[in-house]
This record gives sequence, structure tokens and C-alpha cells, in this order.
Amino acid sequence: MEDNRQTDRNTRGRGDGGKRQRKVSFNISWIYILLIFGIIWMFFNQGGANPQKVEWDDVRSMVEAGDVKEITFIRNDYKGQVTVRPDRLEKYADKFGGTVPSKSPHFIFLVSSSFNPEEMFGQLNDSLPENERFKLVIDEDRNMWGTIIEWLLFPVILIAMWYFMFRGMNRNMGGPGGPGNIFSVGKSTGKLAEKNNMKVTFKDVAGLYGAKEEIMEIVDFLKNPKKYTALGGKIPKGALLVGPPGTGKTLLAKAVAGEADVPFFSISGSDFVEMFVGVGASRVRDLFRQAKEKAPCIVFIDEIDAVGRARSKNAGFSSNDERENTLNQLLTEMDGFDSNSGVIILAATNRADILDKALLRAGRFDRQIHVDLPDLKEREEIFKVHLRGLKLASDFDVTFLSKHTPGFSGADIANVCNEAALTAARRNKPEIDRQDFLDAVDRIIGGLERKDKLITPEEKRSIAHHEAGHATVSWMLPYANPLFKVTIVPRGQSLGAAWYLPEERQLVTREQMYDEMCSLIGGRVAEEIVNGQPSTGALNDLERLTKMAYAMVTYYGMSEKVGTVSFYDSTGSRGFELGKPYSEKTAELIDKEVKSLIEFIHDRTRKILEDNKDGFLAIAALLLEKEVIFADDLERILGPRKGTKVSEDPEETAAAGGKESADDAGKAQAESEPVADAMPDGDGMAAEGKQE
Repeated sequence: MEDNRQTDRNTRGRGDGGKRQRKVSFNISWIYILLIFGIIWMFFNQGGANPQKVEWDDVRSMVEAGDVKEITFIRNDYKGQVTVRPDRLEKYADKFGGTVPSKSPHFIFLVSSSFNPEEMFGQLNDSLPENERFKLVIDEDRNMWGTIIEWLLFPVILIAMWYFMFRGMNRNMGGPGGPGNIFSVGKSTGKLAEKNNMKVTFKDVAGLYGAKEEIMEIVDFLKNPKKYTALGGKIPKGALLVGPPGTGKTLLAKAVAGEADVPFFSISGSDFVEMFVGVGASRVRDLFRQAKEKAPCIVFIDEIDAVGRARSKNAGFSSNDERENTLNQLLTEMDGFDSNSGVIILAATNRADILDKALLRAGRFDRQIHVDLPDLKEREEIFKVHLRGLKLASDFDVTFLSKHTPGFSGADIANVCNEAALTAARRNKPEIDRQDFLDAVDRIIGGLERKDKLITPEEKRSIAHHEAGHATVSWMLPYANPLFKVTIVPRGQSLGAAWYLPEERQLVTREQMYDEMCSLIGGRVAEEIVNGQPSTGALNDLERLTKMAYAMVTYYGMSEKVGTVSFYDSTGSRGFELGKPYSEKTAELIDKEVKSLIEFIHDRTRKILEDNKDGFLAIAALLLEKEVIFADDLERILGPRKGTKVSEDPEETAAAGGKESADDAGKAQAESEPVADAMPDGDGMAAEGKQE
């Protein structure tokens, strides 16, 4: 009752019957609309009368015929206006296009300065009968200001529209010195977040232990500079955040600004580059000028590779490259003759290998902080952050989900959580359960299920044998990635997929690579055994197999004939050279070794499948029946796996995503040797394109 009385009092207090009154806000666009309608009215509404121009002799004839009712003569313009009697207008309808005008004057005429209106009109009136004489009005045009306004109104309206338009743009985009000003194109477009406005802290950044530990020192530098300067040390000038996309580099920079409680300038590297010569360098100067005024502060340049690309790698042929001018100015501002005391530069990039060496040297970017993909524990923490606002089932297990998403970045995990919520809502569930997350992972990695895709029975059997070959070979080899499930349901651009949960390895041996290569080619060899010939469905498998073989021979020194050499270029500069780093004879030897290695892998895989042909065919038959099978089904058919036991529940496996290597060799493998990290093998990608 009390709540109801309170509601009634609130309703009566408004005095509008319980309806909240809406305030009408003023919009500058109303002025533009009124001005446009004013211009239209000025051009299309000129008083209504449309007099026709005639000669003086024609006017004399009208007067002598008694058709004229009134003549108004403007003395200073030497112009006369003739009004015809209403009953005589039909005679002159042809002069008005066949219609009789409704407004006067009907005709106008012009005379010379020697014309005497009193004498001329007096003689005409005297010659006419009394009932046919016209009225004569002699006047002077004193509407000089009206003429002036008529000529000036249109340009004044245009100037007013131009003024209001650019005034609004300047107000919305930074004022007189902001980027909206047409005369301030060289001003910095960086966004400034003042103290206490940055709400992101390290508590909002899950995982990234090593990166946070390094970058927290920068926060300590800004909070307690005397602690370090008292010992003679200098505050670092910059830190470069390097890592794959979606790992949280920008979020980490925002957390630094939030923790340090200092002004924070953020700008993208592409904002410096414009089509106008000198604009980029001017914006760099203006950015650092503003930063010095706000010191101590942080300047964050996102995607710095857009402007910091190595100068020798610019593919343009222009002698005056705007990007190089901008980079030169950036180098000067970061470590030139002028001091930038109290200004710390943070930058983020995915391509540190293409940055200019002068930009990376000590004194500019003193530290390079690597922000890698999260491991198992970090993924669990990231999931907890993104699951805060979701309505989960009571028995939901975050650890299970983190084990099921190896190799996922923070952005990928956020996408999984959102997709799981959408999936549960699509199914009208009150809560989000584990199956919704599993379906979301499958959809993000492999794409949307396409059960309505037209596949012939022969193609379906071939796909089943292909995926059964992958599953059998990976199950029988101890170092292959643990298998999670196999499906022949078309998803995305693949006709089938074998899903793996790779073990967390920092180093990969030759034997492990052999097993991975055998599992890759298992699908194609299975087709050869059953059908007697291969198909185009193994295109993606062969591509990855070939890259791994070339990496073993040319990068990792795993070929006895080629030797313990590596042609890998960690700097990336070799991509702009036309020649190869080895002779033609060595190139032929490399090709022979790769071919020999692939033949060895092929023969080894064929022997494994022929030795386990009964189990391999049983798996294919089960796939045709169920379309999706799990590791438990393989264990029941083939027996326990030689390596780590894998069941349907990833909690029982040692599955966790990670990088395959920790040094330059690991970088080479990541670029040239895609490993099946819980990714569909992409089978049937070529078959789809050719068959359809």
C-alpha cells in the first residue's frame, strides 16, 4: 500500500496524468531548413505579376484603341507599366501564351531620356473620347534598398550557412585548434584522457603476468620518479608492446594510464599519414607539444607499424615519401636535441619485424614487452572476466572451457562468451550451459553448420574415409596431437573436420614433427586405399604438409644432405630481395630432400592404415551412422591410445594451447608450419570450390 501511495504522489507531482513531458531540444538543422525554404520562396515567388515587354508603338496602338485603363510611368527608370481594361484582355491573350493574366501590370515598355511623359500622354488622352481615356500616374522609384537587399540576400544566406556549418564542426571536433578546423589540418588528432578519467586498471587485465610485471615498473616510474633519479637512473622513454592480434595490448596501455593517474594521449599510426605533404610530421610535432605541456603523461601510438615501417622497405618510388618524413620527425621527437622529460611513449604492433631499426634502438623504445597468447591458467582468468555478466548454469566449469580453447586470444575468448549467450538465447534456454559454449567454439573455429549442403552418397563415404584416416593415424602415433572428436558435418568451407587438443610444447623434436605430418596426410592416404585414387579434398592438408617439410629442411636443419643450416630470416628484410639466399644447386637439393621426406611420410602413413584397416573402416562406418564421434568411440574400436589418453572430457587430458617454440625457431615454425591446434583440418575446401 505504501508503494502504491508513493507512486500516486509521484504521478500527481508531475501534473501530467502520469505521463512524462518530453522537452523539445533546439537543433541547428532547423535553421538550415528555414534558409533553404527562404531561397526557394525568393526564386519562385516574385509578386505574382508577369508583365510582357512591348515597344512604345504597341502601347500607342493600345491607347488609341481605347484598351488601356492605367499607365504608371517611372521617371528615373524611364519605364512604363500598362494595365489593360479587364474586358479587353481577351484581345491580347496570344501575348500571354493563350491565357489571360489575373494580376496587373500587364505590359511594360522602355523609352529614352528625351521622352516627355506629360506632353505625350496628354496628347493621347485629348484625342480619345471621355469614356476611353486612361489614368496617368508619374512616379519615381525610391526602393533603392529593396534592390540592394534583393542582390545581397542570396550571398548573405550562403555565408551564414557556411559559418554555422564550420562553427558546429569545430565545436564538435575540438574547437578552433581541433581537427575539425579546416585551417588546422596539421594539428594532432590524438585523444586526450585527463586524470581520473581512465577507469581501466590492472584488475581488468586478466593473465599477461610477465607483461604486467614489466609494465608495472613504468607505472612506478611515473608515480615515484625520485626513487630512481636519486640513484642517477633515468626514466625509460618508451616501451613497445609486441604480440599477436587480440592479446590485449591496447587494454594493457589503458591500464597503465589508469594506474599511473596521468594524462593519456592515444592515437593510431595511420592518423599521421595523409595525402598532404608535411601533414604527418606536423601532427607529430603538435602531439609531442601537447604532451610536454601535460607532462608527466603517456602517449600511446596504436599500430605503429603504419608509420614506423623500415625506410628501406617502402615500396613507393617517390623521392619525397610522406611516411618517411613522418617517421623522421617521430624519431627526432622521441630522442632528439629537445628533451621530452616526463613523456613516456607506449606503442603496440603485431609486426615488430618490419619496424625501422632506428625506432627500436635504446633511447627511443628502451623495452620490448611481448604479449603472447594466454596459456591454460591465463585463459581461465580471462574467461572469468568475460563471464561476469552472463547467466550461467549452476554446474558450469570454467576450467573445462579453458582446456577446450587452446591457442585462443583474449578477443577470441570474449567472442566465445558472446556467441554462447546468443546460442542459448536462440534455443530459448534460461541459462547458458557447457554445450552452448562447445557449440560456440565449433562455430567460431569451423563456421556455421550446413547440414542442408548437397553431398552425394559417394562423396559422403569418401569424406568419412578421409576423416577416419586422420583419426586412425593420429590415434596410433604417440606424438601426434590428441584427438577430441571427428565429424563429417559440413561446417563453413570444410566438408569434414578432425578436432585436436594439442599438448603444450615449447620445443618440437623431429619425431614429433614426423607424427604430425603423418596425421596430416592420413586422410589422403585413406582415400587412396579405399577408392584407389585421391581427391581434391586434401588440398589444405597437402599445403600444411609441404610447409612443414620445407621448414624442416630449410629452417630447422633436420636434413642430413642439406646440412645443419637455416635460411630463416627473422628480420623479414629478405622478402624484398629478388634472389634466394642459396644457389640453384642447393635449391635442387632442397626440393629433392622435401620430396623424399614426403614420400617417407606417405609410405609410413600407408603402412599404419593397412595394419589397422579393420579399425579404420569401422570408424568410417560409425561416422556415416552418427556423423560425429568422440575419442571414446576410437578407444573402443582401436584400443587405448599409445600416447596420452584422451576422452570426451578435456579435463582428463593434458590439453592446453601454446606456442610451438620459444625462440626464433619457434617463430619460423609459427609462420611456416601451421599445427592443428583445435582447428578443423579444412578438408574439402578445394573440392567445394570445384564441384560447385
